[in-house]
Amino acid sequence: MYKHTVNHTVFVFTSLAELMAKASPLRSGDQLAGLSAHSYQERVAAQMALADLSLRTFIEEPLIPYETDEVTRLIFDTHDAENFQRISHLTVGDFRNYLLENSTQKAALTAIQKAITPEMAAAVSKIMNIQDLILVSSKCEVVTRFRNTIGLKGHLSTRLQPNHPTDDMKGILASVVDGIYNGSGDAVIGINPATDNVATQIRLLNMLEDVRVRCLLPTQSCVLSHITNTILAIEQGAPVDLVFQSIGGTEKTNSSFGINLALIKEGYEAALSLGRGSIGNNVMYFETGQGSSLSANAHHGIDQQTLEARAYAVARAFDPLLVNTVVGFIGPEYLFDSKQIIRAGLEDHFCGKIMGLPMGCDVCYTNHAEADQDDMDILLTLLGTAGCNFIMGVPGADDIMLNYQSTSFHDALYARQLLGLRPAPEFEEWLLKMGIMNPQLQIVHSDASQKLMKMITS
Repeated sequence: MYKHTVNHTVFVFTSLAELMAKASPLRSGDQLAGLSAHSYQERVAAQMALADLSLRTFIEEPLIPYETDEVTRLIFDTHDAENFQRISHLTVGDFRNYLLENSTQKAALTAIQKAITPEMAAAVSKIMNIQDLILVSSKCEVVTRFRNTIGLKGHLSTRLQPNHPTDDMKGILASVVDGIYNGSGDAVIGINPATDNVATQIRLLNMLEDVRVRCLLPTQSCVLSHITNTILAIEQGAPVDLVFQSIGGTEKTNSSFGINLALIKEGYEAALSLGRGSIGNNVMYFETGQGSSLSANAHHGIDQQTLEARAYAVARAFDPLLVNTVVGFIGPEYLFDSKQIIRAGLEDHFCGKIMGLPMGCDVCYTNHAEADQDDMDILLTLLGTAGCNFIMGVPGADDIMLNYQSTSFHDALYARQLLGLRPAPEFEEWLLKMGIMNPQLQIVHSDASQKLMKMITS
């Protein structure tokens, strides 16, 4: 039992899960689940009680029993107990202060990445304001490699997302050309297939491989099909670079996706066996989103932001190239408006980064949410200052297959120009060589780039 007094009123929280939920900033998903604080006073009381809690509490009191949940077992079995000694004496409030200290920089943060459990990351984020989340995230650097280098400080990569509602090859290729022409695609060229079957996946992979080989493009491709399809595609000789899977923070959530840790490991090992990376072996691409456990009725009475952080423990176990929080995609039932979406995107990025993950963000919203593109411009700019590894590049910012609003190729150019950020080094070198970009990092579309486009489409 935990309690705190505010203005002579004693607020009592019967469990760690209740304390964490009521300390969370307002979320429509937590309200829907009946977990959120009933008043601002109760939320402040919970945050103050949480700030006084020792970090050791999260090692002593699992939110979901070890015996009944394989994600909990993963969290505890992989915990870096040795480096935890650096911070084990701290309360959650002390931990916030430690993260914000000028003397705490990249080396110190890197050393404790695997000592930080998801619950610790979620807890400290709940007592941090937006500038705290941005500042600490900006001090982290998580670098991954496959055919290029993603996550270096001073760089911002993009996933070129050329989705099509009928998986039309010409339509997808047109979007790929448009994206490359605007300097997009260094994180991955990743297609969400409209038809989730192995034959379609192989057809799309072969098309992307043909573009890559023709152009000597230093990037990687992915068809975001279910992991079982990707394993079958690998067995049939398809040119698979990255294995994709949506993941959640509980065993029951992952079961609703048709996966478990053993299946993810099978896909991971299958991709590694191909040896397709030229400069690295990070072969996994994971996507997450606050609210997925609640939508699957698999939340165990735990708030959605803490469960999101638990999904990062699953991702961390498989050394991914990319982890992407699709922050506003699930809808207003979980993140009601722009205020909630912006806060959630920064929380997710912070929690993932301090846990050692290569975090990107799909800066997005659905058309029935209380948000618009101006709000996404705000979140995009904040994430750029926070050191986000990658964002999405969607034609016109409007995904016509998934029916939601994201960020465009030009949005990425805006962020790079405003904040002095560059593409992945190998991709930048290629853009310069092909005449698509000049040394001032401006898109110029020279004669050389026109010839390149003819090469792709011939």
